[in-house]
Amino acid sequence: MDPTPRRTHQLRVRVHQWASGLDPDDNRARLAEVAPGADLVVLPEAFARDFGQAGSDVSPFAEPVDGPFAREVARVADATSSTVVAGMFEVADDPDRPFNTLVAGGPTPATYRKIHLYDSFGYRESDRLTGGAVEPVVVDVAGWQVGLMTCYDLRFPELARRLVDAGAEVLVVPAAWLPGDRKVAHWLTLLAARAIENTCFVVGAGQPEPRYVGHSAVIGPLGDVLAEAGGSEQVIDAVLDRADLDEARRTNPSLANRRL
Repeated sequence: MDPTPRRTHQLRVRVHQWASGLDPDDNRARLAEVAPGADLVVLPEAFARDFGQAGSDVSPFAEPVDGPFAREVARVADATSSTVVAGMFEVADDPDRPFNTLVAGGPTPATYRKIHLYDSFGYRESDRLTGGAVEPVVVDVAGWQVGLMTCYDLRFPELARRLVDAGAEVLVVPAAWLPGDRKVAHWLTLLAARAIENTCFVVGAGQPEPRYVGHSAVIGPLGDVLAEAGGSEQVIDAVLDRADLDEARRTNPSLANRRL
């Protein structure tokens, strides 16, 4: 057989802007509501179990990447013939400080551990979590190369560029983006910036209001908004077209024109 992945012309993307609660069993059970019809399904950060109050100890809810949550993600991906990406807390070497992890279930399983912990805007995520290794994670989804990022990672353009240099054509950003002054504007602006500066698609999947800001969005490689949610729970769909990616990179060959 030819080992080269097939390159599809279009990628069907679905974002579930769903809230996770404090009961892991309930969150895991909700995955069964994911329906067929997309190649790539994205759920928010910490979907296996919400963070809880700021500074809460989440270590009792950490699981291995072959634990109940990840197994259910894989089962749903298989049942829907898709790749499903969702966030969880993963057991780390320091049992008191788990990883903030994305699991991708599907034909090409993958794990990404959040690199940039949210020590900002008065929060100290690093007090309760362990940062992942500085290694880009890119997953093949129906012949498309999909790079994984989590929430606060979005504020670091160098990670997005590392992913694109590793071949990513789509950046996926599950998040639990906290509300506050300018926070929705920051979220939407940064999603668009990462898309424009890297001439790639960006898929942001946030948890909804009231605890978080919602406003999940799919952005095209020239900054066009292909789909956007409001603040409440919602499911949005978009179709990514390889012709749009190729045309954007011909129109704005900024990756080829780099000097640094």
